[in-house]
Amino acid sequence: MTVRGVGVYEIDKLMNEARRLAAEYRRATGKTLAISGEIAISDAIHLLGLEPAPADAEGYDAVRMVDGRAERLQVKARAVFDDTRRPHRLGQLKLDKPWDAALLVLMDENYEPVEIHEASRAALEAALAEATPNKRGTVSVGRFRMIGRCLWSRDGVTDDAPSR
Repeated sequence: MTVRGVGVYEIDKLMNEARRLAAEYRRATGKTLAISGEIAISDAIHLLGLEPAPADAEGYDAVRMVDGRAERLQVKARAVFDDTRRPHRLGQLKLDKPWDAALLVLMDENYEPVEIHEASRAALEAALAEATPNKRGTVSVGRFRMIGRCLWSRDGVTDDAPSR
């Protein structure tokens, strides 16, 4: 598989370098680089065997084939540096765009994946409606994990139940 003429090996090498640079930048400055989303998309595609969304896709980042049907997946990222701060939130869900489910890639302080969770669009929309007023269209990491299921974890523990 190639992405715009670049082989998988080269993409993996670039993502590993991006991880290293983002982690070093944070340690040096205390600030984060806005790169975790791209790393998360790459990790989800690689670890879950997904296909990248077409370059012109709006609202979703990856595609999963299920029974001959393409499921559009929006990928969200969260690097967790300090568990003692206020609850971590995801970036805004693109509710005005077409997608079927969202993936949450949780990363450690080195931008390495720790877990990947999935929640259906219906479950996320219900959670957002319950959390009114929620003008930003965001959900906490904890809430996402409660309404979804764990598809992958680096320690091998996952949920077998279907997405709610």
